[in-house]
Amino acid sequence: MTKEFGSAASYKVISKLENNGYEAVFVGGAVRDFILGQDAKDIDIATSAEPFEVKQIFSNTIDVGIAHGTVLVIIDKEPIEVTTFRTEGSYSDSRRPDEVLFVKSLKEDLMRRDFTMNALAMRRNGEIVDLFGGASDMDSKIIRAVGKPTERFYEDALRMVRAIRFSSALDFTIEPTTLSAIKQHAARIQHVSVERIKIEMDKLFMGKNPVKAFNYLLASGLGRKLPLFPSEVKGLDQSLPFSTPLEGWGFLMIAGEFSASPFSHAYKLSNEEQKYLTALQKAFKFRKECLFSVAAYYQFSLDVLTTAEKFYHAIYPNELTISLETLIESKKNLPIQSKQDLAISGKDLLTWTGEKAGRWIGEWIEKIEHAVLHEQCENNPIKIKEWFMHDFKSEN
Repeated sequence: MTKEFGSAASYKVISKLENNGYEAVFVGGAVRDFILGQDAKDIDIATSAEPFEVKQIFSNTIDVGIAHGTVLVIIDKEPIEVTTFRTEGSYSDSRRPDEVLFVKSLKEDLMRRDFTMNALAMRRNGEIVDLFGGASDMDSKIIRAVGKPTERFYEDALRMVRAIRFSSALDFTIEPTTLSAIKQHAARIQHVSVERIKIEMDKLFMGKNPVKAFNYLLASGLGRKLPLFPSEVKGLDQSLPFSTPLEGWGFLMIAGEFSASPFSHAYKLSNEEQKYLTALQKAFKFRKECLFSVAAYYQFSLDVLTTAEKFYHAIYPNELTISLETLIESKKNLPIQSKQDLAISGKDLLTWTGEKAGRWIGEWIEKIEHAVLHEQCENNPIKIKEWFMHDFKSEN
């Protein structure tokens, strides 16, 4: 068992802590994933040693979160996070504990964690420490808060979104008392930063069962407390799976009929993400009105076209659908893919006409671009010159 979990360096860290008289165990999501038969990532170690004691034991350390008990130990050139057993004081802002208290008890440390499946620990010999029935809950595919769920969600309101994210990621069911506490504390999510919510939503979109998670968001009332969340998610199951988290955001935007700019600002999406959603919204609006035209294939990237068509089919399943093969061929067979593909430039127009540079160059480049795209003129310097000179002289 121990050979399949963690690295040799992580076991060295635990051994050295134990040899110095301290308790040390693997904790967190890595233990959960290992029990579920998944790849265990982000190995974390919890110990009874306080930060200054960890720093005395290991010669190469970095203070990454020492106020909260975390020291980064570098061993065999590998960074390992080591955190002191701790308990936490009150949470006046529903986000961060007002104080962190270091303790010597593993049980006290595990009691502060969010869900039973995340309150598991594993000793160096592979023994699982399960004080709250986490393994049984995982066998039953249940998400259950540690202790009183109202207290866990009052401490950190993001845990409500995490519970629902796990329902998607693992296809687990949220047990009734925990779900009831989410309903009770839903409004507290407004104390949590949008950046933290976005991280959880990104993972939700890429989970095994986003439909279940969306239904929980709506049924619990938590969705109504999130910025710009749709009141229904028609077509969600037909639009899955999402290929990227951004595609999930795109569906959320279209399902709620939100405009790309305020939606992007509400969730603090990056400029690139907003640019994609703006294009997706335009493509979807175009597709609602008619089949994609040459102009649409030219204007939008293939991933925007395919996602817009995917969402259109999901929301309007009885309407005519454009196959992926048709989208790819139609895009590929355009005479040009961008203005840069034109066989001429503004310099050519100056040479052919002998005119001075001015706004007219850009206007004529756009006309040539349109003519080539719609096969009124071949993308060839000689053909373009013939077409251009004929129309240019007639207008001048």
